[in-house]
Amino acid sequence: MAKEEERPPPPNLKLTPAMAQYWSIKEQYRDAILLFHIGDFYETFGGDAETVSRELDITLTSRSKDSGGQKIPLAGVPCHAVEGYIARLIEKGYKVALCDQVEDARNAKGIVRREVVRVITPGTVIDEGLVGSSGARYLMAVNSTARPALIGLAFLDITTGEFIVTTGPGDQGVAALMSELARYRPYECLMPESLQPEFGDAVKQSGVLVTPCEESGTDLSSAKRVLEEHFKGGGLSSSGIEQVPAVIIAAAMVLRYAKDTQRLDLSHVQQILFRQPAESCLIDGITLRNLEILESIRGRSHDPTLLSLLDLTVTPMGGRLLRSMLAAPLVSVPAINRRLDAVEYFFERTGVRIGVREILAGVADVGRIAGRISCRNAGPRDLVALARTLDLLASLQGALNDPALPVELAGSCGDLVDEGWIAPLIARAIADDPPALARNGGVIRQGYDPLLDELRSRAVSGKEWIIALQQRERETTGIKSLKVGYNSVFGYYIEVTKPNLGLVPPKYQRKQTTASGERFTIPALKEQEALIAAAEDRLASLEGKLYASLLERLAEGIPSLQSVARGIAAIDTAAALAEAAVRSRYTRPVIDESLEILVREGRHPVVETGMSGGFVPNDTVLSGSDSQILIITGANMAGKSTYMRAVALTAVMAQAGSFVPAAHARIGVVDRIFSRVGAFDDLAAGQSTFMVEMTELAHILNNVTVRSLVILDEIGRGTSTLDGY
Repeated sequence: MAKEEERPPPPNLKLTPAMAQYWSIKEQYRDAILLFHIGDFYETFGGDAETVSRELDITLTSRSKDSGGQKIPLAGVPCHAVEGYIARLIEKGYKVALCDQVEDARNAKGIVRREVVRVITPGTVIDEGLVGSSGARYLMAVNSTARPALIGLAFLDITTGEFIVTTGPGDQGVAALMSELARYRPYECLMPESLQPEFGDAVKQSGVLVTPCEESGTDLSSAKRVLEEHFKGGGLSSSGIEQVPAVIIAAAMVLRYAKDTQRLDLSHVQQILFRQPAESCLIDGITLRNLEILESIRGRSHDPTLLSLLDLTVTPMGGRLLRSMLAAPLVSVPAINRRLDAVEYFFERTGVRIGVREILAGVADVGRIAGRISCRNAGPRDLVALARTLDLLASLQGALNDPALPVELAGSCGDLVDEGWIAPLIARAIADDPPALARNGGVIRQGYDPLLDELRSRAVSGKEWIIALQQRERETTGIKSLKVGYNSVFGYYIEVTKPNLGLVPPKYQRKQTTASGERFTIPALKEQEALIAAAEDRLASLEGKLYASLLERLAEGIPSLQSVARGIAAIDTAAALAEAAVRSRYTRPVIDESLEILVREGRHPVVETGMSGGFVPNDTVLSGSDSQILIITGANMAGKSTYMRAVALTAVMAQAGSFVPAAHARIGVVDRIFSRVGAFDDLAAGQSTFMVEMTELAHILNNVTVRSLVILDEIGRGTSTLDGY
């Protein structure tokens, strides 16, 4: 759920300096939960605290607000576990503003300086611990123009830098928008206030957070400046969107918002991909649902779908690519055949397919690691995984070193560009088994930096001196149980139990009384403690700077890393589709420009996997002349709906570049697939089942072409038999 804007306290209240600082920052982020860094905790106050307490099941306490003892709600979470709490808030649809201490509290004069370092929203999550899955995570923006009547849409996956823009017919309004929502499944949608009455409710009902944008953000000239500055003047012309104002504004909206929330320049967003509707087979949201291509019609994650059946990919990049291939099948015969050639190559070469998939199974999510490097929040283990992946490229290229390699696979192998310096640099800089977070220390390898090695040596020798002191004091005092210990509050101390307090020499200075004895210190111990603390402070500071410098250097390799991610994704999907074809006895379809669909012994790819007995195959002949319309009749449970869906799914699979469940299939490319299947009332909108059917049928009839494939299942059953007929 979106958070209501929270107003600051009345100006006549007397605030402490810390609370005054909190409210001055909160004033700028009223619609977000402000996590305020104080010591070892991130704290929330007022309405934010009540929200956090309720949503995260955290105890709600209170804190004095002024000298009069007035209280305000307080809820905090420990810094070391903050990612998990943020993830839960994001999952519930909240925005989170992370306000950090940006100076050392020991050096601060007065109140510690704090700033919001980034705003985390459902569409701008990038941290590995927050993203949650390997699927794409799109931030979406929508804009429209009256002349021409057009909807401009932009989709940015900040985790990988993928930036897609497209258009929809303005006269179809909500229907066009909802189809794109079903295809891309964004987590957040940016929308000008003026479009909220038309689109806002529909987007919210689909489970997507709607973030309003000021109308000033929809100015065309400023939108062009945003894109030209980011892409160094080449964003508009190279992407082909210079004549599409609705798309330019949507693209600028999404890019500006992502930069503002992340406080970064997003250098890994390097190009805009303009997907024009005519470039792919259009499958609207209703048809995606009815055919269960990406998600089950019942909305249950465990139900089988076409995607779950075919997704035998072994890399996150391959999984994301396969999903987009099924959501937007191709219409170009040469492009489809290039994909099919790649699948056929692996289909016919079992040894190569198995070998390639074994190599790919060890590959990390290069696309997302590159994104985190760009945003300077890649963890040490990300870098180790990246280096390991780059070391596998030679083996992958070797496995595909074949003169007979199809064009599509040859191009993908060409994308596997290892610049040769990234993996060796990581190997020199990062320890073999680093911690998950760089701030924990122990990340930089011994020998990488001489000064760091020297500081480590000082810290180690200081601790060795402590051990030697303990032994020496035991011998000097005769107290065999004497122990030198440490805690973060009192520092180093000499601990003596109560029975031995009579043996304590005069030079010992009492520091603390405990239940079991006393704690002391001596001048030499205090001096050594100061030396160790100084060395460890310098050590932590230097290691942090070295790691930041390493990320800065690695950022120079982001273009090649993104190329590697593309190549791996394409190889993985081709091998996965070949594996699916072998397991399920699929055949290569013949693709041409005709208006015919011919399927011999066709099967429903998903239904057949759940049958204990054999699936009875069926033929289909749809010609461009007298047999272009087929009417199917039969008893209940005879398989009419299954038969129709099987034909549509066969077309989807073929044009996505997959083999199909049939003995033979010839598919004339389809430009759109429509379906009207099942009965769904829309009572909230005042529409009966029959009205919904008629509205959807009207949409089909208004947009169908001679190349479209339409499935109508029992049209008119939502009313009387005579009226329906």
